[in-house]
Amino acid sequence: MPYFHVHLSVDNLATNIEFYSRLFGAQAHKIKSDYAKWLIEDLRLIFAISSRGDRPGLNHFGVQALSDEDLAVLRTRAINANEGTFVDEADARCCYAKSDKHWVSDPQGIPWEHFYTRADIDEFGDSVEAVAEDEHPCCVPSPAQTGAAKGAVRCTNSPEELLDRECC
Repeated sequence: MPYFHVHLSVDNLATNIEFYSRLFGAQAHKIKSDYAKWLIEDLRLIFAISSRGDRPGLNHFGVQALSDEDLAVLRTRAINANEGTFVDEADARCCYAKSDKHWVSDPQGIPWEHFYTRADIDEFGDSVEAVAEDEHPCCVPSPAQTGAAKGAVRCTNSPEELLDRECC
């Protein structure tokens, strides 16, 4: 079976090799002075696009778990990969689904989402108006938010706030 290939430019190879080895639960298959590659046998691709006011480009990467047990394994890996940037979200309503999920950011600040979908829903996600101050709608946490104010992520479609965070 073919592999989906993603290549990221990074600023510190060693830090990223450590992060991604922990996140994927596997060591790199190839490591050079300026390059590393993982062949991850157990992942299949989910590719999504949206046009909801976000800046064009990469929004986030993610892995969909097939069970609560799989999500627990991914959660442990994410915490071990980067203890400073972690956000849990139970019963999140996002991307036309109700899911349990968590977020971690890599050393460049690229968000990674691990999630287990419990049900499909008819709405994209919670509206900003329906969200209390201490909750958050369907959002990709920024590195500063995941590290400094866990669980305090909020977003809107206003251009000013979109400059500070990415929303799905």
